[in-house]
Amino acid sequence: MGEGNQRLIRIRVDRVACSGHARCFAAAPELYTVDELGFSDIGQLQVSAAMAEAAHRGAAACPERAITVEVVVP
Repeated sequence: MGEGNQRLIRIRVDRVACSGHARCFAAAPELYTVDELGFSDIGQLQVSAAMAEAAHRGAAACPERAITVEVVVP
């Protein structure tokens, strides 16, 4: 397994800034989840680097910029 395969992606959602548009879910439903009102319910999540594109797609869709995506090396 190469070093690139060990990378993780950390996603953080600022629940105070989230306004419930559910655009993250619309852009990347395989990764982002929302409650019945459209507010993100993940808070913080770590996923494999294979999900990086979906993580960034969901973050870019957020009009409040409430989502932060960063690379974590274990």
